[in-house]
Amino acid sequence: MNKLFVVNKPIFCSSNGYMNYIKYKYNTKKVGFSGTLDPFASGCLIVATGQYTKLFQYLDKTPKSYKATLWLGANSASLDVENIDSIKETDEFPIEKIQQALDNLKGTISYYPPKYSAKKVNGRRAYKLIREGQEIELKKITSTIHDITLINYNHPFVHFEATVSEGSYIRSLGALMADYLEVDATLSSLHRINEGAFHYDNEKALNPFKHLAIPTNIYNGDEEYLYLGKKLYLPYFETKEDGLYLVETAKIFAIIEIKDGIVKYRLNRLDKQSDYI
Repeated sequence: MNKLFVVNKPIFCSSNGYMNYIKYKYNTKKVGFSGTLDPFASGCLIVATGQYTKLFQYLDKTPKSYKATLWLGANSASLDVENIDSIKETDEFPIEKIQQALDNLKGTISYYPPKYSAKKVNGRRAYKLIREGQEIELKKITSTIHDITLINYNHPFVHFEATVSEGSYIRSLGALMADYLEVDATLSSLHRINEGAFHYDNEKALNPFKHLAIPTNIYNGDEEYLYLGKKLYLPYFETKEDGLYLVETAKIFAIIEIKDGIVKYRLNRLDKQSDYI
């Protein structure tokens, strides 16, 4: 079965661990997901079964939106509720101060990702090295914060919503807010609302062709070449500029790359039969 859909990942469950439940539910062995959510986080998680697990890198998954709660006075090495080591009383802030802390994050910013993250250091995940007691140094990353809005401030909890570029860390945004307010703080909740046009809708099957971040190209040659995975030649394509393209026939689709006049397969002979048809 080929299926692309969105699940609502529950809290205190790893994204990878939740796939065991999905395998059982849909009676399938081949399941994958895109855009890992931390165990303490919940919400939109893009899942695919069968051949559609090969499509993740070609999907349009940005911008992403989250609802989060920042707990002022709580300290955690992982910047979330899983590793809280102290809680201090803090004075209530004027609402204007909280608003300014959020406004300072809008736009393109550079910051350090959490050390408890899936970022790789010398080929290994950062969080695994930290749990082994190793000291690591991560490089700064750049994100675009398209919008960040205060939902409610009920001291010591700041509830906000953020729309960000792919690869952003909401835990780090919480840490930047804490730095501005000059207090300890950590996220106590995080819920992903959407990734681009992907949002939870009772695990309804989605048409992958409506969610690809690449254009379609028309192949005017013999379709048997596509069915058999034979070498393709540039003159038979309607669009000849360099780039990645989706190529369809009645039964299958392929993703090709055109570069310097040479056509190469990225994905080939993927079955168009799926749950959404």
